[in-house]
Amino acid sequence: MDLGFSEEQDELRKVVRSFLAKYSDEAAVRRLAADPRGHDPFVWRRMAGELGLQGLVVPEEYGGSGFGYVDLGIVFEEAGRALLCGPYFATVALAAEALLRCDDEQARRDLLPGIASGATVATLALTEDGGRWDAPGIGLTARETATGWRLTGAKTYVPDGHLADLLLVAARTPSGISLLAVGADAPGLVRTPLPTLDQTRKQARLEFTDTPARLLGTEGTAWPALERTLATASVLLAAEQAGGAAAALDAAVEYAKIRVQYGRPIGSFQGIKHKCADMLVDIESARSAAYGGLWALDADDETEIAIAAALAQAFCSEAFTRVAGDNIQVHGGIGFTWEHPAHLYLKRAKSSEVLLGTPSHHRELLAARLGI
Repeated sequence: MDLGFSEEQDELRKVVRSFLAKYSDEAAVRRLAADPRGHDPFVWRRMAGELGLQGLVVPEEYGGSGFGYVDLGIVFEEAGRALLCGPYFATVALAAEALLRCDDEQARRDLLPGIASGATVATLALTEDGGRWDAPGIGLTARETATGWRLTGAKTYVPDGHLADLLLVAARTPSGISLLAVGADAPGLVRTPLPTLDQTRKQARLEFTDTPARLLGTEGTAWPALERTLATASVLLAAEQAGGAAAALDAAVEYAKIRVQYGRPIGSFQGIKHKCADMLVDIESARSAAYGGLWALDADDETEIAIAAALAQAFCSEAFTRVAGDNIQVHGGIGFTWEHPAHLYLKRAKSSEVLLGTPSHHRELLAARLGI
């Protein structure tokens, strides 16, 4: 295992950071957070056309670039630093990954090129009213008719489900858990945006009433692919969380240098030094956990992926929340105001902490996978 970054990866980080500094600065984040769609199509097209970010790990035969997960993790880490608004996580970490893992070659050839080119915004609809991220939590049903498959039921907390062109829906069929594709304009589909604590990441409730759908792969065999998709998404989210935490620490350190109290910068006080040091330990540990998961993904070791993903998500979720909260504490009164960006990172941290299941859920997964 190579624990360093190549020159190409360092350059990728530099290019992505520069791009996001221009198109995902605080003003853009606030504007898109207030926008019901939460998405800038112009930026989305440039991410695909100029940088190829949507298709970074998509194999070349499906229109992508065929890079590795460490490369993709760099992008997610930088996206977390910039609080990137839009359907990047939903499309790349969830939908594209689910297509790559399902046993349907024709579906990959039909659907992945649109995702890689930026023409298609996609998401994965898995959770329901119970908020569970496991197979028993899936109750929405799919039945086969003379004219094809039909869905009945509801999904909720679906990332960017209000604007996705392509919905990949986990459903229960007579043979087990299956994955089906639904178009945005399918009859019987009602999409309702949900109010969220974190306005920078939109979610929606999807209701299906005898909605036509396309079965992906073999009926009843989708759960292993979905489980691997969730593991991959957990690692990528961990990288995003590490990036957000790093940005929060940078803001805290910069403020500690310039805020003067009792005739000296507050960064010279022992209490502030200790808090910033604790934040740094959290961030470096989070990065180690996230990149350990990314290297496991590139090694394609199923056992190691399952363990690393649960560990990374359990730790990084809580680390980001701690660091984002400490950033507000370092800033004092100004950190609690709407005008200061510190609350944007805390809200992203709290929403990310439960996006793919709570830290307790991931610790339970880790314990089970370790046989504890």
